[in-house]
Amino acid sequence: MALAHVASLRSEDPFRKVGAAALDHDNRVIATAYNGLAPGFVAPAGFWEDREKRQKFMLHAEVNLCSLFKRGEAKIVATTTMPCTACMQTLCAYGIKEVYYRDDYQQSDAPEIAETYGVKLMQVADFPHA
Repeated sequence: MALAHVASLRSEDPFRKVGAAALDHDNRVIATAYNGLAPGFVAPAGFWEDREKRQKFMLHAEVNLCSLFKRGEAKIVATTTMPCTACMQTLCAYGIKEVYYRDDYQQSDAPEIAETYGVKLMQVADFPHA
């Protein structure tokens, strides 16, 4: 979860900064990512001012994370916010078996999707640990 938090600090989004980290089957870190714009895209002046308008262009941390490994390579994903419905679907498609998150996200069907696909979805609310 600490790596996901640090990755979130790289996000340019002034409203919501989300980070994610992936571990392989030997518990080695294989990727970290954050929510942001497509690589190489330079936001025009005023882009960040209207959240509603720019939201559709933001790539979620989980999508960016999955772009860094092949299906079946990662076993565990930690993310600072519960995955949205589409991101949970993506994580399942990539064969992720365990997803840990810090902050709740009420607009997500992630719990139902995780239960259907047999993916462990668990909140780690007491992060950082003392």
